[in-house]
Amino acid sequence: MTESIVWFKSLSLSDVARVGGKNASLGEMLGPLSGRGVRVPDGFATTASAYREFLQHEGLEARVNKALAALDVDDVAALAATAGQIRDWLVAAPFPAALRQGIATAYAEMQSRMGGHDGQGGGAVAVRSSATAEDLPDASFAGQQETFLNIGGLENVLVAIKRVFASLYNDRAIAYRAHRGFSHDRVALSAGVQQMVRSDLGASGVMFTLDTETGFRDAIFVTAAYGLGETVVQGMVNPDEYYVYKPALRAGRPAILSRALGDKAVKMIYGDSDAPGRSVKTVEVEREARDRFCLGDAQLEELARHALEIEAHYRRPMDIEWALDGVDNQLYIVQARPETVESRADAHVIERYALKDKSAAVETIAREIIVQGRAIGQKIGAGKAKVVMSTSEMSQVGEGDVLVTEMTDPDWEPIMKRAAAIVTDRGGRTCHAAIIARELGIPAIVGCNDATRRIAQDQAVTVSCAQGDTGRVYEGMLDFEVRRADAGAMPEIPVNIMLNVANPGRAFAFSRLPNKGVGLARLEFIINSMIGIHPK
Repeated sequence: MTESIVWFKSLSLSDVARVGGKNASLGEMLGPLSGRGVRVPDGFATTASAYREFLQHEGLEARVNKALAALDVDDVAALAATAGQIRDWLVAAPFPAALRQGIATAYAEMQSRMGGHDGQGGGAVAVRSSATAEDLPDASFAGQQETFLNIGGLENVLVAIKRVFASLYNDRAIAYRAHRGFSHDRVALSAGVQQMVRSDLGASGVMFTLDTETGFRDAIFVTAAYGLGETVVQGMVNPDEYYVYKPALRAGRPAILSRALGDKAVKMIYGDSDAPGRSVKTVEVEREARDRFCLGDAQLEELARHALEIEAHYRRPMDIEWALDGVDNQLYIVQARPETVESRADAHVIERYALKDKSAAVETIAREIIVQGRAIGQKIGAGKAKVVMSTSEMSQVGEGDVLVTEMTDPDWEPIMKRAAAIVTDRGGRTCHAAIIARELGIPAIVGCNDATRRIAQDQAVTVSCAQGDTGRVYEGMLDFEVRRADAGAMPEIPVNIMLNVANPGRAFAFSRLPNKGVGLARLEFIINSMIGIHPK
């Protein structure tokens, strides 16, 4: 019998092949970082060898491999049918007896350790996926497999683990592995069983230790919303957004650069059952709560200090999920993985997109603007709009179309790579649509609120993210140009050139230009674009 169960506290980054990137990272943080005040909820993981043993039990692996060998992943209908069949096989298959007993023993021990952390005398857990090829520096599998929150009772935990195993064969996961050249039989799955943080009574979100749009390394970008963190990750909600300045934080000075209030219209809370599929529900947030930030300044700076500690330990920019417990009012780190897009970009290559149509470029001429939202990236794309409300309609989206939808989740990945641009009603800069758009290198505008109502099917549109933080969808196919320069090839000159800054939303991008600092901040433009109220 191979090792089937291992506790997080005994894991480190050297165990990725054993328990996957996510669980290995949890173990890594529970070690040295816990002594620096970073709180990580405890738990245990099933090993990759346990997954392989499960797959070999009763000839399951042979059936799976035969089905995948005959599959064309670019045939969306065939992909959905084959993936669904494989998942059904895995959920129906029994656990080997020794593996089932190992999970039962570890879960019982975990319950005795927790002692009613959730404030209601119970012991709810999260059952999360962790693929052995996940979260590597050259690929991001984040969000491709399932997570089940508020799971209670051994039988429900066993079902959730099987559904986690089965999610290795989601449509998007199969397609991603095929397109990235990962062999299906080389990727195994570990299930992490982790103590729940009562963020359903508090708040949660995602933070990056760089600016996700420009790669600027001296800022920490934080998103936050009420309830469990799935709403932020999945793009179900437009979250609050914050920037914290690292040098000021390290020096002990006030460090919050900016705050942007999100509408936070919904939140995910515990459901009426602790069984997978019924353990959480989404409810509306009352108006008073929507109109205030869900993090205070002290909480935000504490989170940012945790981010600094994690980045220093890993020695690279990080993508971190956090949760604020509404019972003990403490902040917890529930995941951390390397950032995989901007941290690999060539900082010397400056790429500038610009609209050639001068009337469209003038922000005061609003009649051509159909909708606005948060800009992802700094590019421009144009094409025929395809307003798609569910994955059953994905076949409508062709190469070079603009995908317009309410929100995306990893099921949409097979068609997102076809799009010239993506526009969503909901989501913030750390939602699924934003992450995939960055990875694909295409412009996206998220959190538009009413794009699916205001953009017509087959309407020609231009999606511009090249004008700062606000992305705009223009009517018609507007001409644009792309200019590229290699700043690393520029010669040294005997003059200190400084920058004039008029749009703070472009400041992080401008930092990549060769400069000796800011010579002039155009206050009148800053008041007009960022504050929006006359000084008098």
